[in-house]
Amino acid sequence: MKLILTLLGVVLLVIAAVYFVIPADQLPGFFPGHEAGVTRLHYRHGVVAVVAGLVLIAAGAWMGRR
Repeated sequence: MKLILTLLGVVLLVIAAVYFVIPADQLPGFFPGHEAGVTRLHYRHGVVAVVAGLVLIAAGAWMGRR
């Protein structure tokens, strides 16, 4: 369980980096927020992904102590 939580947390941190770097029209089609012709970045999606990733990594670390 610890490994799964940690891996999901890392994946979410990578997804957050994608949201912070790539404009909305260049996001992969399966990402929420993909909009053709829109050049702005989705900072809110990135912040949510960072927070969720950090929570999952923290939960994995907490479970590892038990």
